[in-house]
Parts: sequence; C-alpha cells; structure tokens
Amino acid sequence: MAVTVRLRDADTYEVSVSGKMPTTHLVTVDPDYATHLTGGRTPVEHLVSRSFDFLLQREPNTSILRSFNLKVIGQYFPEYENVIRGML
Repeated sequence: MAVTVRLRDADTYEVSVSGKMPTTHLVTVDPDYATHLTGGRTPVEHLVSRSFDFLLQREPNTSILRSFNLKVIGQYFPEYENVIRGML
C-alpha cells in the first residue's frame, strides 16, 4: 500500500492511500505538535506519512478517519507518540 502526502494549505495535508479500496484523508497538523514529536528535525510531510504507516500497521485504510487532527491518533493508540518518535 502506498501513501502519498500533499500539502493542501498551511496546516492541512491531503493523504492518499492506494490499495484495493483507495482512500483520501485530510490531516491537520498543529505546528507546535509537529515540533513536539519531531524536535523540528523532520519535515511535517514525513511525519504525516510515517503516522499513516503507524496507522496502517493497526487498521485498514478504510477504517482511518477521513478528516482528523494528527493529535487524535494518540487518543485511539496511546503508544503513538513514543512509537512515532522511533519511526522518524
């Protein structure tokens, strides 16, 4: 499954996930939260892409919310912040 991330506006990214049932998602990323996760060392597009890799290891793309703020992942998967830092 391929994940493509495209900047839509200042804080919103359009994420396309290929597969048997392709999906498109709008993800909002607060700049402060991105810095919190990456220490400012990783482009936000890469953070979003790796976050989808994280999600796709846990659920099918058709189960991922179509529109969400990146912070929401931690509400569903408490290990998200620790794991994503290791993935970056």
